[in-house]
Amino acid sequence: MTYSVKEMFYTLQGEGFHTGRPAVFCRFSGCNLWNGREKDRATSICRFCDTDFVGTDGQNGGKFREARELAQRIADFWPADQAHRFVVFTGGEPALQLDETLIAALHDVGFECAVESNGTLPLPPSLDWVCISPKGSAEVVIEACDELKLVFPQADAQPERFSHIHAQHRFLSPLNDWTQAQLSPAQNNNTQACVQYCLEHPQWRLTLQTHKVLNID
Repeated sequence: MTYSVKEMFYTLQGEGFHTGRPAVFCRFSGCNLWNGREKDRATSICRFCDTDFVGTDGQNGGKFREARELAQRIADFWPADQAHRFVVFTGGEPALQLDETLIAALHDVGFECAVESNGTLPLPPSLDWVCISPKGSAEVVIEACDELKLVFPQADAQPERFSHIHAQHRFLSPLNDWTQAQLSPAQNNNTQACVQYCLEHPQWRLTLQTHKVLNID
């Protein structure tokens, strides 16, 4: 299998349960809920994505023909002789490409493997951490995960809709207005809506995109 990777980099996890944890991010190309073309955004299932996942021309992106080749490239980002190796697969939608062969290759070089997925496709069972982030009206087929991270508010994806999913941790992330370069009144209102919902439903916790606050990748 050839893996198409938009970008890879070493940084701190910016949101969710692992906020602040050093990690290699591997962003796969492609998504099943939006093709990445702006002209098609308004008619897509997911309309608020703020990430470029088209092609392989991003930072350290490319095509990798073998799992061990990609695993070694990921390992090259980690500080020499340091333990606690952690890789986060994201996209686009990583479930379109992520497989057991790649996870096994990374386990062999000491990595804990996590994924951030929209939950519409099956995931390899050997993953060490699964974060599901439902989008719009798309059907979620994953029924159990370590972390459920819901962008809020979404008219077609209210928190109650996912009450059947067994998740160790539940987070609400304020919906960003992708049409505005700076914080808009609507975005601020979304943050306050998240706060209020968490106060009324304490099984949910607030998460913010701290990497944007810190201006890091």
